Amino acid sequence: MLIERWFTDRLMRHRGVSSNTIASYRDTFRLLFAFAQTRLGRSPSQLTLRDLDAPFIGAFLEDLETLRSASVRTRNLRLTAIRSFFRYASFEEPAHSAQIQRVLAIPSKRCDKRQLQFLTRPEIEAILACPDRSTWLGRRDHTLLLLAAQTGLRVSEVIDLDRDSVMLGHGAHVRCVGKGRKERSTPLTKVAQQALRGWLNEPRKRGATALFP
Repeated sequence: MLIERWFTDRLMRHRGVSSNTIASYRDTFRLLFAFAQTRLGRSPSQLTLRDLDAPFIGAFLEDLETLRSASVRTRNLRLTAIRSFFRYASFEEPAHSAQIQRVLAIPSKRCDKRQLQFLTRPEIEAILACPDRSTWLGRRDHTLLLLAAQTGLRVSEVIDLDRDSVMLGHGAHVRCVGKGRKERSTPLTKVAQQALRGWLNEPRKRGATALFP
């Protein structure tokens, strides 16, 4: 099946996209297949590429906004997944090139960009003071929050860190694999180093490798 090859061969094997991207694209096509079941009366196994023409995709995107109350940003995100699939299909199914190009020509909608917000120092200090550091969970949460505030890592990046991601001592830093599966290293302040050194000395479950289990 074409869509199965797109997921396994193109996205996972050749491009090595992140698990978050896979999940987002998977959810897009779950919604698309549910829409096709309602609109066309066909199950996913009965659909052909010819069924997924530009008017059908346009109706699906409109349904997301009107009936599911999806934001323009979410609508554009779903369209990105669909475009990725159809770009792959253009090489695999050249006989449908005209139909595919019409789908790829569906434009994204303009949306207002969110203004970036940030926490002030007093706000950060208030958050860091919340965990009860007399408990194991409190010390974990305090270290996690301190690391996130000091490095600016995304939530998913912090959660995915393992103990080997932390390098202390001279040139102390933390390594992570971020968006687009790009690896980067972020320097650590002395305060963060001290907190991480203490956390790494905490008892842990046998075989546990996650930095913040």
